[in-house]
Amino acid sequence: MPLITATRTPNSATPKRRGGNIGLWLVMLAQLMLVLDATVVNVALPHIATDLHFSHSDLSWVLNGYAVAFGGLLLLGGRIGDVVGRRRTFLIGVAAFTLFSLLGGLATTPALLVVARALQGLGAAFAAPSVLALITTNAPDEGSRNRALALFSAIASMGGAMGLILGGVLTDTANWRWTLFINVPIGLLVLIAVPRLVGETPRAPGRFDIVGAVSATGGAVAIVWALIQAPDYGWFGTRTLGGIAVGALLIGLLAFTERRVPHPLLRPQLLRSPSRVGALAAMAATYGGMLAMFFLMVQYLEDQLHFTPLVTGLAFLPMPLSIFAMSRVIPRLVERVGAVRLVIAGAALRVVAFLPLTQLSPTTNFALVAGALVATGISAGMTFMPLTTLALRNVEPEHAGAASGLFQTMQQLGGAVGLAIVASTFAAFAAPGDFTVGGRAGFWAATTLSVLALAAVAGLARRRRQEA
Repeated sequence: MPLITATRTPNSATPKRRGGNIGLWLVMLAQLMLVLDATVVNVALPHIATDLHFSHSDLSWVLNGYAVAFGGLLLLGGRIGDVVGRRRTFLIGVAAFTLFSLLGGLATTPALLVVARALQGLGAAFAAPSVLALITTNAPDEGSRNRALALFSAIASMGGAMGLILGGVLTDTANWRWTLFINVPIGLLVLIAVPRLVGETPRAPGRFDIVGAVSATGGAVAIVWALIQAPDYGWFGTRTLGGIAVGALLIGLLAFTERRVPHPLLRPQLLRSPSRVGALAAMAATYGGMLAMFFLMVQYLEDQLHFTPLVTGLAFLPMPLSIFAMSRVIPRLVERVGAVRLVIAGAALRVVAFLPLTQLSPTTNFALVAGALVATGISAGMTFMPLTTLALRNVEPEHAGAASGLFQTMQQLGGAVGLAIVASTFAAFAAPGDFTVGGRAGFWAATTLSVLALAAVAGLARRRRQEA
């Protein structure tokens, strides 16, 4: 699959022909690193809980600290890339991500690890939008754009499962701290090589919407915190409802601000397309259900079936293999069948894959679990690339950074909120020494998220027919 090289513009440096493709491969490697970190510590969670003395409810912050900061600041990262230059912003983000990966691996308390994970998310929020923006602005034609998006989508959808496998290998052969240390050599390689091999993009004039960044991130943190703490304080407790109310007010402030500032963080015109809104909602629910499934499945395999971290990671191998297989044929299927039909079929398959997991027991045959993982991988391959295409269709090049930031924001925040809901449900029904009691409730919550994703894409089909 050829990579897309940067186009010539009067105001930007053209990448050197020799090594240009290598540079873009390194950019994709950095994107893979950012995606891996959403789940690479997942397999290590039981070991982290033991070493640093995490509680059941607080443990999910090791994942959500990263996801909330990543999702909450992606819009700002996309805007900074447009104004400052996408390569420069990308490198700043990779540098921060690498530094805080090192500090996270050295953490000695739960608070230090969660803070390091959140600052990793900040670095990822600066780096990630530039990757997708470079793809969407440099493709010479629609076919090349679809192939490049297929590669990006394969990384986005395979990265989560690959993170589980890598996390298992590192935890078993070394210890959980290496799930963070592994980012350091990769980050240093990218920081040294990319400036030599990848050219800068033109800059766009404008200012930064700080109020929008604060309200978006603060709203996400408040809502996720309230959902995670709900089992401790009660679903209708003052702290739970208060946290959700504060989050809703901050999101309302974001909506109010973005209509009035000259250089908004979230461009209102990007939300005027019903198809784009439907694709964003479907991506949020889809990614939320998948991250929640990873969180629960790791604990089932390690706590209930007593798998080692390595065996647990390898148990997820069918998933990235099926995603990779689908990524080879999806661009052609999009042209023949249409993106919307593929997304509907993929969402329906994911619901079917999740339903058997709601009946897990200590005697469940592992073949059932493996079948669910394969079906989930196929469904991810059928939905991620078409949803990316639908969300970024008809976006002007000068708004590519903002649009890609919005898309990845919905993905990350959907993952954080979905994981918070499922983790809270699991904790509320958990029984000491028996995963399956809380686990079945958690998988029902994950299945509900998948049903919501199916409803969103069904609505997307109706909107597409109306627009046609």
